[in-house]
Amino acid sequence: MLSVAAATAAPLPFPVIDTHIHLFDPGRPGGIPWPPADDPIRSKPTYPDRFRKAADGHGIVGAVVVECSPRIEDNQWVLDVAANDQSVVALVGFLDAGKPGFGRHLERFAENPLFRGIRYGNLWGRSLVAQLDNPGFLSDMGLLAEAGLSLDTANPNLDLLEGMLRLSDRVPTLRMVVDHLPKIVVPKSERGRYETALREFSARSQTYVKISAVLRMTDGKVSYDLGDYRATIDEIADAFGEDRVLYGSDWPNSDPLGSYSQVIDIVRDYFADKGASAQQKYFRLNSKSAYRWIDRA
Repeated sequence: MLSVAAATAAPLPFPVIDTHIHLFDPGRPGGIPWPPADDPIRSKPTYPDRFRKAADGHGIVGAVVVECSPRIEDNQWVLDVAANDQSVVALVGFLDAGKPGFGRHLERFAENPLFRGIRYGNLWGRSLVAQLDNPGFLSDMGLLAEAGLSLDTANPNLDLLEGMLRLSDRVPTLRMVVDHLPKIVVPKSERGRYETALREFSARSQTYVKISAVLRMTDGKVSYDLGDYRATIDEIADAFGEDRVLYGSDWPNSDPLGSYSQVIDIVRDYFADKGASAQQKYFRLNSKSAYRWIDRA
């Protein structure tokens, strides 16, 4: 159950930026790679107007769109949609780092001020860890950093976290964002590795983390009680500090686990006793540091 604080909360008293939503349209020519066409919940077209309706009442004024496709031209599709809707403040797109043409594609998309970075991790058959010995990949990460753009990662596991730390050593000016860290599954036998990685992240000022994808299904049920998630969030928030944590809903991928209200209420309840400054950092200000998004309003 939701806490009393979350259940009765009014909109947050400051503008909120959601740093992780997805846009797609299954009806486009050629279809889309995600979500599957037979997904009964997530296969509906998602455009900014639908997002605004889902997030209505929570003080959301803008969103960062994160790629959900490995097709280069789908970056342009999102940018074209965003051109006509000021609620999109940034796109974290996909470019195939380490492959020929990366620099050309980066130069093309970086001309658009809404293009603020790329996503690369355990996604679309790619592996960041496997690429760390590829000089071309490291060179492309250098180009990304030189352009002032960021790198998001996907589907966190221990190997990926440790790989991010190695990449940070090799390209120290690269801003990186760990997506959905609360969803990581760490076996008891690997707790030491995880805690060591978190300690190392705490000293990397260029790394950020999304306290997102918090809700989980256990034994066929989803809990909306903060008590079931507090320890996980505490560990992440303590490691990264209040200046490097970001709010993200993962909408509409979050829909099978709960409504937008249920997603945001868990983290809103968590930060309610952290003070006004920490709340504003998590829900808005830190995202500006991480992505340098464009204030279109």
